[in-house]
Amino acid sequence: MRTTTDNLPNDINELKQIIIGLQQELQAQQQELQAQLEELNLYRRKMFGRSAEPHPPQGDVFNEAEAEASVGVDVFSDDDACEPEPLNADDSASDDNVTQNDGTQQPKKRRPRLPPGLPREEVIVRLPPEEQVCDCCHQQMHVMGEEVREELELIPAHVRVTRYIREKYGCRCCEQQGTSGSVKVAPSVPAVFPKSYATPSLVAQIIINKFQFALPLYRQEVLFAGLDIPLSRQTQSQWLLKVAERLKPLRALMHAALLAQEVIFADESTLNVLSQENGQSYMWLYGTGRDVRTAGDSTPHLVLYDYHDSRSGRCAAEFLAGYHGYLQVDGYAGYHSTQAKLVGCMAHARRKFEEAQRAQPNAKVGKAVWALSHIQKLYRIEKALQGKPPDEVYRRRQAESTPLMEEFARWLSKTDVLPKGYLGKAIGYCQKQWPKLMRYLEDGRLNIDNNRAERAIKPFVIGRKNWMFANTEAGAQASALLYSLVESARINGLNPYDYLHALLTALKSPDDAIDWDTLLPWKITLP
Repeated sequence: MRTTTDNLPNDINELKQIIIGLQQELQAQQQELQAQLEELNLYRRKMFGRSAEPHPPQGDVFNEAEAEASVGVDVFSDDDACEPEPLNADDSASDDNVTQNDGTQQPKKRRPRLPPGLPREEVIVRLPPEEQVCDCCHQQMHVMGEEVREELELIPAHVRVTRYIREKYGCRCCEQQGTSGSVKVAPSVPAVFPKSYATPSLVAQIIINKFQFALPLYRQEVLFAGLDIPLSRQTQSQWLLKVAERLKPLRALMHAALLAQEVIFADESTLNVLSQENGQSYMWLYGTGRDVRTAGDSTPHLVLYDYHDSRSGRCAAEFLAGYHGYLQVDGYAGYHSTQAKLVGCMAHARRKFEEAQRAQPNAKVGKAVWALSHIQKLYRIEKALQGKPPDEVYRRRQAESTPLMEEFARWLSKTDVLPKGYLGKAIGYCQKQWPKLMRYLEDGRLNIDNNRAERAIKPFVIGRKNWMFANTEAGAQASALLYSLVESARINGLNPYDYLHALLTALKSPDDAIDWDTLLPWKITLP
């Protein structure tokens, strides 16, 4: 019914209640409208604005060569290309800068130097003997110097077959006498898999292609077919499953080493497993180790992937059973099921405010900008502390970061915003996570964020975009183990191929004859 002056009550208290109800309804509508406007602004910026991590549209992928060649170094110029480094840096200082029109000096762009450890074949280019004569006095000339230009040759994969010929021995005397003599055969050569042509180099390359370079097995099947090698994806898959099964003792040692640490990090990501019909599966990640190692740091640097068909906190609780140290995570509530002391992630809080900033009509001013600027001050301190010992990190944080965090907490408590808006959600997230966000100040070994875990799980996320799913639970478990080995080798400064080759070579021996402890990625000595 339409409200008019005729049907309004005459009682003042009733009129006040109507006014209060209308005000509340108007406020709710304004909040809803503001939330929708923020959604619209954020959508527009995502669609038409510049992304912080831009990805080329599909059409630009085909123009990648042209686009990349249009910037950077002139790849067709031979000037200063791949020349040896000058003996005295001061002698070439004048050549390293280019004077601009405004008089400023900018570094001269150079082609990257080729690694000195690569094998080199020298081709000496000489003048014909009849031209080695001075044009002035017609006397014989001598070599006074040289100009060097280097080219990088790529030799395609070299494949060969190794034939092991086991000789058999019989007794000539017994053969002449017609008696049944003994026959001896040379001992068999140990193999990775009995009655298979798989070798450590071949299997290691398959693992690297899939788990480091995200090349699915069906594409590798095509590559091998191009070399006239009939190696199906089914055979490759069986090899990977067998390798993962043999390497379970090594994974158990890595798991025990992880739980013995006082600081670890964790993250999780989705995975589609075709044999699982009861919902989404997840690949969980756990690891330890700092981004920059300090002198005397004996902490094992390792990463472990763990597959589960659920995102329940039970998965983390089972994997971390008995662990009571620090666990750096994002804001997912499932980690509360563990017995660890949870440490928050400031990067997640910063992303909330970045979304709030992009959702505002003017993204250059406002409360979200103040929060981002304040968080940036904390990160400047962390950048200055990289590579410092934990005790020094703790002291600097107490002196510099703690006051900033306390000021941030006061700002969060007094800032009045719409709770349904992006800024309200960002403030609510920080207030809910505040005890965990403050915890990194307790120990110099802790990080301000969980980016270390996100970087460790990124190879899996990239690979997932290529192969999309795992066929079976056993395949997902095998992938988790092999991802763990590849990533752990990488963060320990090892060449993942060389590390896997050493592991597979060790698998030629029986399990009880393998010293698994010496094969750990932070202990192994590669030839």
